[in-house]
Amino acid sequence: MVRPIIKDVLFLNQKSQYADENDSQVITDLLDTFKANHKQCIGMAANMIGVKKRIIVFNIGFADMIMINPVITKKSGDYETEEGCLSLSGTRKTIRYKNIEVEFLDMNFKKQRQKYSGITAQIIQHETDHCDGILI
Repeated sequence: MVRPIIKDVLFLNQKSQYADENDSQVITDLLDTFKANHKQCIGMAANMIGVKKRIIVFNIGFADMIMINPVITKKSGDYETEEGCLSLSGTRKTIRYKNIEVEFLDMNFKKQRQKYSGITAQIIQHETDHCDGILI
């Protein structure tokens, strides 16, 4: 189900709880809402659809990828960039890292550890910040 995008900063500033197998509907709704907003965004976190769970989705060019309970465990190569957010108006400067390593659960709730760089790393950092209640 496509859900409305939350723009309430007080809600978005709250930390999200860890997700589990009981959150499959949240994953489905997040994917549906992300697909409905593909032209305006390249990543989305569950709190952006009103659910405080650590679930993110982003596009990796050929497919949408879900990460459940993502945690960035390593980062290197900081740089300043400017980002926008579907939940906020305008753009803001922020610090991101060129290279990151992330631990997360995949769609089958199997533990994964992956390295990312470039724009994909930037998107993951932005969406993981959402899970931590951090806005740009």
